[in-house]
Amino acid sequence: MAECRTVALDATPGPLEVDLSATAVLVIDMQNDFGAAGGMFDRAGIDISVVRRAIAPTTKVISAARTARLPIIYVKEEHRPDLSDIGAEGSPHWRMCQRMAVGAEVTAPDGRPSRIHIAGTWNTEILAELTPEAGDIIVTKRRYSAFYDTELEAHLPTLGIRYLVITGCTTSICIESTIRDAAFRDYICVLPVDCTGQPARSGSSYSGHEESLKIIERTFGWLSTSECVSNILKGSGAQP
Repeated sequence: MAECRTVALDATPGPLEVDLSATAVLVIDMQNDFGAAGGMFDRAGIDISVVRRAIAPTTKVISAARTARLPIIYVKEEHRPDLSDIGAEGSPHWRMCQRMAVGAEVTAPDGRPSRIHIAGTWNTEILAELTPEAGDIIVTKRRYSAFYDTELEAHLPTLGIRYLVITGCTTSICIESTIRDAAFRDYICVLPVDCTGQPARSGSSYSGHEESLKIIERTFGWLSTSECVSNILKGSGAQP
């Protein structure tokens, strides 16, 4: 059994005691389709600058987590080439896939043939700035929550995880969905607010980002910052 490494994290709605020996970092959907020029969001006319602003803070958290020898789990959303996993015709996810042209053949910025949101293509690769390293875990999801019909629940008990530092996009969809599912399973989630974001709806200034943060803080988890999280991971309390 791992030795308990408890640290105090500055967070809201209040300070949180975190056992680093039972903590993992999730990096959710930080992939080309959401955060790179030529990806699904960019092609749909969605402003990806919000996602890109989360890259540097997320890099900081990942680096500190590696120093503290915490598991890093990348979760990426992608579909099978035959689109057999996008849901029944007319279902909410099926409709989203139609709107976003999931499966369409495109040419990646580097000239490779690719397809929107399809496994094994440039579109679903992790952003270059956040490339996984050997030993990191990669989990595929086909819906918004990282827990729904994925291998994540098999990995976490094996690693002895109780606390999750959540990073990625987008705030009110995949991040909130994952944090809600985690809370239902009694995981304690910390969201560094600068490690997430959500573009505004087309033709509107509304994104849902702030409202989602309030919901998470009120009921489902804790909010912090990349600086606070990185500092406790790199501090003396992070060393075994």
